Amino acid sequence: MDDRTAIQSFSIYDIAIEAGSQATVAIPVSQQVTGLNSALALKVMHGAMPGPAIFVSGAIHGDEIIGTAVIQRLLEQLSPERLAGTIIFAPAVNIYGFASHSRYLPDRRDLNRSFPGSEKGSLAAQLAHTFLTHVIDRCSLGIDIHSAAKHRYNLPQIRIASGSPYLSELAMAFGAPIIIESPLRAGSMRALAAERETPMLLLEAGEALRFDRFAIDVGVVGVLRVLAHIGMVEGDDGLGDVEVPLRSTRSSWVRAPRGGVSRRVCRSGDVVREGDLLARVGGLFGEDPEDLVSPSNGVIIGHATLPIVNQGDALFHVAEVEALDHAGEHADSIVEALAVSEPPFPAAPLLDEDEVL
Repeated sequence: MDDRTAIQSFSIYDIAIEAGSQATVAIPVSQQVTGLNSALALKVMHGAMPGPAIFVSGAIHGDEIIGTAVIQRLLEQLSPERLAGTIIFAPAVNIYGFASHSRYLPDRRDLNRSFPGSEKGSLAAQLAHTFLTHVIDRCSLGIDIHSAAKHRYNLPQIRIASGSPYLSELAMAFGAPIIIESPLRAGSMRALAAERETPMLLLEAGEALRFDRFAIDVGVVGVLRVLAHIGMVEGDDGLGDVEVPLRSTRSSWVRAPRGGVSRRVCRSGDVVREGDLLARVGGLFGEDPEDLVSPSNGVIIGHATLPIVNQGDALFHVAEVEALDHAGEHADSIVEALAVSEPPFPAAPLLDEDEVL
């Protein structure tokens, strides 16, 4: 008997997807100002073999498009015929902000502060409710992909809630340069998923409205390693021979001591020690420069890319790391250290909602 006949189809909205196949699903959310319907676009890959249902999502903030590129690459590499379980791909959760290149929805609400939402609430509430009903509540694991805001860059990093050995295990399998234990924020997808006992990994990587090759590669390889770890695809989860990622539970922003023009000395991924020079900020003529120095031993996990700054602007995000000698063992930048190793799979905001306090 064909194994596929023993596996039930996967039903979502009004579509039944047979084992070993995939389908694009458009779930209506609301009407636009033109009177035309808008819909949440999903690609559902239902495997030929039994396994868990998970989701991979991007652009919950509409300008954070790295997740869209990661999902496109994953769809090129994965096949339902060789998949155990089901993956729901949501490349642009905030369909409205994605179309307008905006972080927010047209009503200026933050979708990642609007969960669980409601069927009759605001536009953000309706979209959150739709995603909860048709995606989150159907899955036993979620991987949500974010980026920094405009004019900012985030080192690829996995953010998890503290106190969960299973999430730590999944984060280790993902293999991003650093794992950040960060608190859950009320109204966020992560907080809602935690209430429903759905584990979630959050990848922060890259910059808004830009595709970054390194960030995309880390995202693609990381998701594939997690899928291998939980038995959905054949492959190496990397835990046997890859160095343990750095880990941090505390971070701080370094802010411009004056307004003017900054000259950056360091960038995301650089290993720094307390007192190390990060940048200098001087006036329009370069006059009266003031130094920015690292407040702690750690790794820069985010930096501002715009050199024109106001006094008080956050220019660097430094995660404190206890095992700093391990971080700088092979290079002054953990990005450089990662660049010399072979991946286990072939490659084919100012203050965001998950900032560590």
